[in-house]
Amino acid sequence: MIKDLKKIPLDKLDRIIEMAWEDRTTFDAIEAQFKIKEQDVIKIMRNNLKPKSFRLWRERVQGRKTKHLKIRETEVSRFKCSRQKAISNNKVSKR
Repeated sequence: MIKDLKKIPLDKLDRIIEMAWEDRTTFDAIEAQFKIKEQDVIKIMRNNLKPKSFRLWRERVQGRKTKHLKIRETEVSRFKCSRQKAISNNKVSKR
């Protein structure tokens, strides 16, 4: 687990924000990849988004079934965006 959220490398921080912004990426997936709990993701988003953007994001994800694995519908089995075909394990794959 990352103790100090301010010491997260910029590339990982960008990826965490991107994953949190995606509707189908669960907080559990972010925790599995980066060892950061949902509360820490919220802190990251609060510190890195404009206040209005953060409020809109919070309204959108709060209680959203696709962001929480335990209440997610069974037919939604992926958390990777379809536009991310070239990204694997947080590294851009080589062609």
